Amino acid sequence: MRGSHVCSVVSSLVFLWLGVAAAQKASSWKTLSGNAPAIIAKGGFSGIFPDSSEFAYQFALIASSPDTILYCDVRLTKDGLGICLPDIKMDNCTNIPDFYQQGRKSYLVNGVSTAGWFSVDYNGTELGQVSLKQSIFSRSPRFDPSFFPILAVEDIASKFKPPGMWLNVQHDSFYSQFNLSMSNYILSVSKRVIVDYISSPEVSFLTKVSGKLSNNTRLVFRFLDESTIEPSTKQTYGSMLKNLTFVKTFASGIIVPKKYIWPVSPDNYLEPHTSVVDDAHKAGLEIYAADFANDFMFSYNHSYDPLAEYLSFIDNGAFSVDGVLTDFPVTPSEAIGCFTNLKKRKTDHGKPLIISHNGASGDYPACTDLAYQKAVDDGADVIDCPVQLTKDGIPICMSSINLMDDTTVAKSQFASQTAVIKDIESVLGVFTFNLTWDDIIKNLRPKISTPFSSFKLDRNPRYRNAGNFMRLSDFLDFTKDKDLSGIMISVEHAAFVAEELGFDMVDSVIKTLDAAGYSNQTAQKVMIQSSNSSVLVKFKQQTKYDLVYMINEEVKDAAPSSLAAIKKFADAVSVEGNSIFPENRHFTTYQTNLVESLQNAGLPVYVYTLMNEFASQPYDFFSDATAQINAYVQGAGVNGVITDFPATARRYKLNTCMHMGNNTPSFMAPARPGDLLQIISKPAQPPAMSPMPLLTGSDVAEPPLPPARTAQAPSLASRMQAHAAIVVTLAMLLACHPLV
Repeated sequence: MRGSHVCSVVSSLVFLWLGVAAAQKASSWKTLSGNAPAIIAKGGFSGIFPDSSEFAYQFALIASSPDTILYCDVRLTKDGLGICLPDIKMDNCTNIPDFYQQGRKSYLVNGVSTAGWFSVDYNGTELGQVSLKQSIFSRSPRFDPSFFPILAVEDIASKFKPPGMWLNVQHDSFYSQFNLSMSNYILSVSKRVIVDYISSPEVSFLTKVSGKLSNNTRLVFRFLDESTIEPSTKQTYGSMLKNLTFVKTFASGIIVPKKYIWPVSPDNYLEPHTSVVDDAHKAGLEIYAADFANDFMFSYNHSYDPLAEYLSFIDNGAFSVDGVLTDFPVTPSEAIGCFTNLKKRKTDHGKPLIISHNGASGDYPACTDLAYQKAVDDGADVIDCPVQLTKDGIPICMSSINLMDDTTVAKSQFASQTAVIKDIESVLGVFTFNLTWDDIIKNLRPKISTPFSSFKLDRNPRYRNAGNFMRLSDFLDFTKDKDLSGIMISVEHAAFVAEELGFDMVDSVIKTLDAAGYSNQTAQKVMIQSSNSSVLVKFKQQTKYDLVYMINEEVKDAAPSSLAAIKKFADAVSVEGNSIFPENRHFTTYQTNLVESLQNAGLPVYVYTLMNEFASQPYDFFSDATAQINAYVQGAGVNGVITDFPATARRYKLNTCMHMGNNTPSFMAPARPGDLLQIISKPAQPPAMSPMPLLTGSDVAEPPLPPARTAQAPSLASRMQAHAAIVVTLAMLLACHPLV
C-alpha cells in the first residue's frame, strides 16, 4: 500500500511539471546534426532518488525536457535477465546484504579481484525482494525505506514509454565467465524493445553487435580515464582518442568524461578546451559528455553554478556536444530550453531586483573592490555596503563587525586583542573598532568567505586574499558612474556603538552620503537596511532614503500589529529564505504567508541570502541555484533577491522562458514546497518541526537610539584591554598546567 501511495504522490506532480515541449531555439546548434543536444538521464533523476529506480525514471520524465532519454546500466542475472543497476557490485546500490548475508563473493573484473555481491549469483526471482537504495553517500537516504524493485530493461520500456532509451554495457568479458552472453542478450532484447543507443567501453562488444541491430540504434564507444587500458585492443583510452577514424568503423558516436573536453588544473580551474569535439565531428562521430552532477565538485570557474557548466559545453560559441549524461536532467533542460543564445542588452532593473550581498562575495573576498566590480560586471541592480566603524570613527564596508570572519587578523599582531563581547556575539573576536583604518589597510588582507568549508566547497582559492578594503566614501565614489539602480547600506549594532564607543553610526553614514553628493541626486536610489527599527526611524527623521527592514529571525507570518509598525518607518522588507520555505532536514515543508502579508501591506520583499553551493539549498531545488531563484521569484513572488552570486540571478532575468505564462515548459515551473517530503515513507520522515513564530508588533518595536557616549564615560577600549590581559594570563596558565 505504501508503494502505491508514494507512486500516486509522484504521479500527482505531473500537474506541476508537464508543460509544453522545451522552448528550444530555432537557430542551428553546433552539434553534428544541427539539432539540440540530447539530455540523457543517468538512471533517471538519480541526483534525488536511487539510481535506476522507478521514482528516478518517472521523475526524470516529469521534471525534465519532454525528449529526455532514459539511461540504464545493464547487468545480467544468473538466469540471463537484463536489469538496470548503476554498479556491477550490488552492495552500495541495493540492500541485498540484508537478505543474503553470506552472498559476498570475489571475482575478477577486468583482471582485478573485486569483492562484493554480484547479480550473476542470483536469478530474477531471488532478486525480487531486493530494493534499490541511494548509492551516493552525500545524498539523502530518506527515500531508501520505500521499496524500489530492481527493474528489467523491458520494465523501463513498458512502464515509462520513454522518448529514448540508452543501454550502457560494461564488463562483457566478466559475464562470459558465467556462461552468460551480454551480446546475445542485447541482440535479443532489441527485438522486443526499441533501443536508441547502446554504449560500451569495450571494442570487442561493439564489433560483435555492429551490423546486427536496427539501423535506428546508435552504437556509442565509451571512453574511460585516459590512462585506463581498453581490454580488447590493449590500448589506453587516451591513445584511442587519437584514432577516431578507427572508432568510426564500429560506432556512430563517442561518450567521454567531461574533463576530456574541458580539462581542469590540479587546483581545479579550467584549462583551454581541447579539440576533441571538433575532432569527433570531423570524423563523423557524435560526441556526448558524461559525469555531470549538480552536487559534485566542478571547476571554480563556474562558481558552483551547474547551469553555467552545462552552457560551457553547449553554448560557448565554439562548439556544442551532442548530448550530456547527467544525474540531474532538469538543469540541462533549463540550459537548452531557456538559457542559450541569450542576447546581451541594456541592464533591466525590473523585478526581481538583484541586490549583491557584500558584492559578488561568492567569487571574491567580501566588500573588496574586486567583489564590487564583479557584482557590477555581473549585472547586479543594487550593490551593498555593510557599514562598520573603525577605532578612529571611519565608516568602512566590512561584512562583519568581527574581523575574524573575513580578514587575516587572526594571523596578525592584533590577534592578541581577541575578546568576547556578548552584546555583539558570543565568540571570540577582534572587532573593527579595535583597529584604526590605517591598522586595517596596512596590516590585514581580505579573506574570502567559506560558508561550506565542512563540505570542502571552497570559494575561488586563487583569490582567497585578493582585493582591497574600502571605506564607505570609497564605495560611494566607485558606484557613482555605474549602471546601477541603487545602492544599499546596512547598519547594525548602532546602539552598542553609540553607548560603548561614542560614535553615532547614523550620523556618520548620512554625512558620508552628503559628502559624496548622494543627497542631491536621483540617478541611483539609496537604500538603508537594518534589523533595528530604531535605526530606520532615525534615518526616516533625517533623510528621504528608501528604508529596508531586515527580519533576522525565522517567522511564518507577520501579525497586523507588526505590519502597521513596519509601515511607519520602512519602505520594504528583507526576509530569510526559511521564512518563506521552511526546511526540515533540507526538505521544504510548505510556503508561509509572510510574502503575501507583507506585499498586501504595500511592502516589497527581498529574500536573503542566496548562494550557489548545493549545500545551501534544500533538496527540492535539485542542487540548482537557478531552480532556487525560480522558486522564490515565480513560486513565492518575491520582489528581489540578495545574493552572493549576482551573475546567476542576472542570467535568470534574461532567460527566454521568463514570460511564457501557461506555456512555460515543465522544467521551469517552480518547485512546490513539501512535495518531496510527502514522497518519503512515514518511518523515514524527519521529526516534525516546532511551529514557527508570528512576527508581532512587540518584535518590531524598539526604544530610540541612545545618544553617543560622552568622553567622560568609561570606554569599552579600557575594559577590553583589561579583559585581554585576563585572557592572556589564562592562556599562560593553561599552557603551564594543561587540562587533562
